[in-house]
Amino acid sequence: MKVLGIRFCKVAKKEDAEGLAALLGENGLGLQANDFGETEGFSGAVFPAGEAGAKGDGSWIEIWPAGEGMPEMTMLQIVVDDADAWAARAKEKGVDVKGPDDAHGERIYYLEGPGGLPVSFQSKTG
Repeated sequence: MKVLGIRFCKVAKKEDAEGLAALLGENGLGLQANDFGETEGFSGAVFPAGEAGAKGDGSWIEIWPAGEGMPEMTMLQIVVDDADAWAARAKEKGVDVKGPDDAHGERIYYLEGPGGLPVSFQSKTG
């Protein structure tokens, strides 16, 4: 069982999400965000980290504006080699694991960490 990447996801009020994306991006630290193509206004930003992140299967930072179906939150996402195996181990240790959900080419499991921190772990499907 291996961790392949770590993702940090922040969903915030639109102005806060835009500000954070600007701080991380060209108007601040200079991180390069993925290009979502032509969009009107701020719809979110994904900043890959390292070569694997640039290919979409490693680490990155996600910033999204809150909205219907996307409540304000901070989430830790752990990219693993086999989410099913990680879920089985966590359940054996008594962790309350929810899922799986299959979305965006990944199998995703969820849990709540101490203090209410949402945590997911996922692996590619197929």
